[in-house]
Amino acid sequence: MTLSELVAAALAEDLGPLGDITAALLPSKATAEAFLVPRTAGVLAGCPAAREAFLQVDRELDVEWSAWEGDSVIAGARMARIGGRLASILTAERTALNFLCHLSGIATLTRRYVELTAGTGARIRDTRKTTPGLRALEKAAVRAGGGVNHRGNLSDGILVKDNHLGGMSIAEAVAESRRLWPGRTVQVECDTFDQLEQSLAAGADLVLLDNMAPDEVRTAVELVDHRCLVEVSGGVTLDTVAAYASTGADLIAIGALTHSAPVLDIGLDLC
Repeated sequence: MTLSELVAAALAEDLGPLGDITAALLPSKATAEAFLVPRTAGVLAGCPAAREAFLQVDRELDVEWSAWEGDSVIAGARMARIGGRLASILTAERTALNFLCHLSGIATLTRRYVELTAGTGARIRDTRKTTPGLRALEKAAVRAGGGVNHRGNLSDGILVKDNHLGGMSIAEAVAESRRLWPGRTVQVECDTFDQLEQSLAAGADLVLLDNMAPDEVRTAVELVDHRCLVEVSGGVTLDTVAAYASTGADLIAIGALTHSAPVLDIGLDLC
């Protein structure tokens, strides 16, 4: 689904069968100037979606941004101006803010993780634990916060997890991956050091160390010895991410970036 289609669906959900019957009470010629203002500091994301929401409601609205994707914003500082018909501004307001607040929350949380791992070489990465239909936007928000993306869908790469191993061995899974999908990255989830050894012997491109403590990850990184990339996953928090980053792991996967990020409080103020 394209950005235009996503925004159109969100507006349709909000407008209902009759449209904005409250804004319809306003004089048709009433105009206004409004500003988007963060109530708390954070990192901005979702600007294209918010802009599209205003313009789909009224192509004659003037939307100007003084900050954009990935920019840090401070509480109370105006970051965008919207001018035009008052009814149009108010009709688009909530849909625009829903995108902006949610996606900026993801970017803000991602930036916190990135800052806590600065200088270690570890990169913060998202997962597929995203809101249905919003994956592309949420992954863009992770990038805005300084993180990197895992596969965008099940066709992008191969990740052999424990449930897959119920029907084949690690060696068979890697070999079959190479045969069927040459050129695709092959990653194997490892819960134990035995699985790690098997993955290395099979020639995996990347191993995912699942629910291991930092000391275990450090031992695993030494065992891998640069033969493939090492990713950490499972319960990593703001309190523990620095310890995991210090192990030498290449990537730290954090599902909370997209499934649990609190919104960034942003409001629309009329002048």
